[in-house]
Amino acid sequence: MTTAAAAMVLALTALTPMSPSALARAPQKTHASGERTVVVYRVPTHDRRDAQKLISAGYDLIERRQGDDLFVMGDPSTASGLRRLGFSPTAVETMHKPLAHQPRAARAGGVDDTYDGGYHTVDAHYAHLDQVAAQHPDMAKVVTYGKSWLKQNGRGGRDLKAICITKMKQGDCQLNPQAPKPRFFLMSQIHARELTTGEVSWRWIDTLTDDYGKDPDITALMDSTEMWVVPITNPDGVDIVAQGGDNPILQRKNADDSKGGSCGVNGQVGVDLNRNAGTHWGGEGTSSEPCSEIYLGPAADSEPENTALEGLFRQLYPAVRTGTGDSDPAPVTAKGLMISLHSDASMVLLPWEADHTIHTGNDAALRALAGRLGSLTGYQSGQAGEILYDASGGTDDWTYDKLGLASLTIEIGDSDGRNCSGFTPAFSCQDSYFWPKMKPALLYAAKQAAAPYRTTAKNH
Repeated sequence: MTTAAAAMVLALTALTPMSPSALARAPQKTHASGERTVVVYRVPTHDRRDAQKLISAGYDLIERRQGDDLFVMGDPSTASGLRRLGFSPTAVETMHKPLAHQPRAARAGGVDDTYDGGYHTVDAHYAHLDQVAAQHPDMAKVVTYGKSWLKQNGRGGRDLKAICITKMKQGDCQLNPQAPKPRFFLMSQIHARELTTGEVSWRWIDTLTDDYGKDPDITALMDSTEMWVVPITNPDGVDIVAQGGDNPILQRKNADDSKGGSCGVNGQVGVDLNRNAGTHWGGEGTSSEPCSEIYLGPAADSEPENTALEGLFRQLYPAVRTGTGDSDPAPVTAKGLMISLHSDASMVLLPWEADHTIHTGNDAALRALAGRLGSLTGYQSGQAGEILYDASGGTDDWTYDKLGLASLTIEIGDSDGRNCSGFTPAFSCQDSYFWPKMKPALLYAAKQAAAPYRTTAKNH
């Protein structure tokens, strides 16, 4: 952020844009109970550049768009700042949220360890992985692929875990990019506060293992394809979210406080892991302010959660995109498909998410895949900057760029007016709404892992 921009943001006293020192001086909207007031504003825009204008000014532009209207998460003072920038915000939701603090130590909770009506803690997710592997040793294998930032720095924290699910044959679920079966990779909760994504991964794991031999589509998929799942990509962040219990803390980032440990009430420590990946790092949709929700980190791939995940990807997929230019394609014969789950924009996004004015060399196939997933879910599809806003340093751009892996983001949202919007919808929305919507989309996507770049609009 430039000096001029920082000065503007300080004057506007928005929710997250200020430096640690500025935040310490700013008036704090707190309650006796140690809460802060969080307001979501609907912000009409009139120009494609307005999204970047909001991001550059440091606002928490959340993953939601309705027509030309964007949404900003702030506090009661944010409205005046938005108006001074020339916008006409309308408050659409007000919440009282507890302040973030260090996550609790891992307590080895079981699969029933939940918060906010049923959302599963990290302990529960990890116990679930172990339970599935124990109950289905012929179908599932748990892999520990790294350590979180807190654990790497000796401050508690978590291992980073994945599960491989398939009907096991010789050579399956090995950390070898030359696998006999194609691989479908699903990851969730890289943004900790996006609770629905982890629950979708939980249900995907259970569906694959419980319905083998009962559902012919699942059985055929399990016989032919490896499914890899990372249900909690950002466990330190999720531990912070769960600290709020029935009032989850809206932690987005990881727990890395090395560059901004004093963000005050209205800031948030940590690095946005979906802005930290080492491709197009530092481009549109990022901030260099450590207390910003989209802080890109001190360097590309600075965060252990990202370097470990990228290491896992390299062990699972060969690097088939040999060119380094943005338009150099992966070969049409490439196998494998990766989906990163986010919420709650009701969109299917394809690379490049960093810059919508450039297209990948596999744009037609990726666009066809995204379009089919969009038709199954009722979501819009396109590059991020075409339908939402540009965002650099994301996982799916990295996996496509470095490996040539067909990669997409699904922004899970309420596109049907079911009162299931937001980062923390009622837990009842998971089984009644989100999973019935997502199951056919994931089944379709997993089936494409054998030849994703052979997908064209004519195939559908």
